[in-house]
Amino acid sequence: PVSRNELLRKLHSLGFEGPYTGKGPHPLMWKGTIRVMVPNPHRADVSVDLIKKILRQGEISREEWLSA
Repeated sequence: PVSRNELLRKLHSLGFEGPYTGKGPHPLMWKGTIRVMVPNPHRADVSVDLIKKILRQGEISREEWLSA
């Protein structure tokens, strides 16, 4: 698990921009046409399961994530 700030930092280092608020309940980050939904700020860390989901949405490999 990682903090939300760490998640955003890693996504920025991988080329994603944002987070931007949209019409939905969660902020979005963009890299070209690829969109990922990120959790709203809260006290708990982002779970491994949610990180895996975000990586699939963002077409990010495990190796890319670990090297970010």
